[in-house]
Amino acid sequence: MDEQDYLPPDFDRPELRDAPDARFEPAPADGVLPEGFFSSTNLPTYVKIAGRWVRPRTPRMDSALVREPDGGVRVLEFRYVRKGQPIAMGEAEDGSQGILVDAVGLLAGAAGGSKGEFQFMASEVSREKPVDYARLADLLIEERARGGYVVWVLGPAVVHSRGRDVVTWFIENGFINAIMAGNALAVHDIESAIMGTTLGMDYRGRPRAGGHSFHMRAINRIAAAGSIEAAVEQGLLTNGIMHAAVTHDVPYVLASSIRDDGPLPGVFTSAVEAQERMREHAMKTTMVIMIATALHSIAYGNMLPAYYEDGAGRIHAITTIAVDSSEFVVNKLKDRGTHQAFGIITNAQDFLQVLRAYVERAVAAPR
Repeated sequence: MDEQDYLPPDFDRPELRDAPDARFEPAPADGVLPEGFFSSTNLPTYVKIAGRWVRPRTPRMDSALVREPDGGVRVLEFRYVRKGQPIAMGEAEDGSQGILVDAVGLLAGAAGGSKGEFQFMASEVSREKPVDYARLADLLIEERARGGYVVWVLGPAVVHSRGRDVVTWFIENGFINAIMAGNALAVHDIESAIMGTTLGMDYRGRPRAGGHSFHMRAINRIAAAGSIEAAVEQGLLTNGIMHAAVTHDVPYVLASSIRDDGPLPGVFTSAVEAQERMREHAMKTTMVIMIATALHSIAYGNMLPAYYEDGAGRIHAITTIAVDSSEFVVNKLKDRGTHQAFGIITNAQDFLQVLRAYVERAVAAPR
């Protein structure tokens, strides 16, 4: 991506040039913010300190802006704020209180002639709209070529819809840098590898005798091996998404839910711990593909800034693709603040199969 798809604010405008420095007040107690604190967003944000506008580190929505000893600002979740830390105050986002949230820079940059990732994403969600799979394929190939960090957020429907082999292919070919999922995706992927079924059904969707217990037997075998990694090493787990992730050193975070069976070894049963592990990847993300998982998609979207900063200090929109069979899920993701999400309304199997075909075709084409 050679061109910046962000147009920064003009800080020489009188209203920004003459704006006051941001005001900070000490946190009254651990995990407690002073009344009137500024609540962060996922958009490019600037805080005026000693006459200079600075961007906070580790951006995300729904957190506090904390001034650090070196004069910078960090976005920090409430639970990590400690008594006495200086917290940015105010509710105005227009710079008049020393804090500016730039809601138009990404759109302005894209309109100014960049490759237009944000333009690609900035459209209404509808099953009536065609999907530009060729552009999606190009974006994936570009990310791989430049060493981007592409995170896939996957629901268990990926396995049930016969998308398991396709996700494995994307891992093996370097298009997935990290996987965010729940216990169910891993369980049913492993059930398929060990038992040849998902939810007790064979590849054609026919129930097998005793199949209702197969996912529990899969969990038990992984527990006996000690971990998913140990199961791969011992030759128990020989194919599928989790096998490919282990053998290709693709990190994954499996977050538990209240309804989980088992869960598998390695699943984070603490929601806060799972969020922290996911957040480590969110801070590196340059592109994300979310498929058939409402809760994980919204959760990961809430951890993401709308942008990332490249090695040259330029800002780019994070390409965010949300795939689901229902408009509701994608609209909910947008409503919860992930404004940059581009919705694709289709089933997981079709999306994965078609995207793979376009990627293979684009890779094979002379450049």
